Amino acid sequence: MTVERRETFMKDVKRVVIKVGSSTLTYPNGLFNLGRIESLVRQISNLHNRGLEVILVSSGAIAAGMGRLGLKEKPKSMSRKQACAAVGQVRLMHMYDKIFGEYGKTTAQILITKDDTVDKKRLRHAKNTFSALFKEKVIPIVNENDAITTEEIKIGDNDTLSAYVCKLVQGDLLILMSDIDGLYNCNPNINKDAKLINYVSAVTDEIASCAEGAGTKLGTGGMITKLRAASIVNSSGAAMVIVNGSETDILNRVLNGEEVGTFFDCSGI
Repeated sequence: MTVERRETFMKDVKRVVIKVGSSTLTYPNGLFNLGRIESLVRQISNLHNRGLEVILVSSGAIAAGMGRLGLKEKPKSMSRKQACAAVGQVRLMHMYDKIFGEYGKTTAQILITKDDTVDKKRLRHAKNTFSALFKEKVIPIVNENDAITTEEIKIGDNDTLSAYVCKLVQGDLLILMSDIDGLYNCNPNINKDAKLINYVSAVTDEIASCAEGAGTKLGTGGMITKLRAASIVNSSGAAMVIVNGSETDILNRVLNGEEVGTFFDCSGI
């Protein structure tokens, strides 16, 4: 039944938000994983060719800045993190624009702060901007404005940011591309008997108890932030899927209704 529900849901998806994490885009040293980026862009371009409206929420600016500056670990001070973000954002967007251009796609950069998600006037302007970009067949690429935001005013992680973006544009589906296959019933890194949960009807306390820890040293999120994202999008009438970003043709497989990753349904909300 859950498989049929997923297949039926995917047939009606028109607008999708895709979040990709730093661990998918870069190597541990912060340098770009060109094969992964090219695959990501090709898949998104193909979804766009199918007639879907696509927004990419991309991590990787700080990691790319670290690679450019030769840093082996994420800086601890806010100012150095912001410097990495400023350097890396330029490199990241240049890479995306170049590769998307090879597939005939036009991209746009949108940098968001927490205030943009709560202030009514800013929300209205953001909606109008996204609407205009969709009409022009442009693929918006979104990130938090890490070069100027501080801890007190940050959204903090791109799982949560992508959920807010999905809610803002009234998206049908949020896809979180991670370095893990989905939500497990316990931590698969320490328990070899951990089982992947393919379907979640609602983010209950029991489901929340499955979340542990953070991701790689380059990322800022973990399963807890992903469950928070699921709650946000489900409450706005959208579904969410967590998948492993390294799997072959994973985005098209999701939209084709395959039972990959963990599907967070919105039918029970």
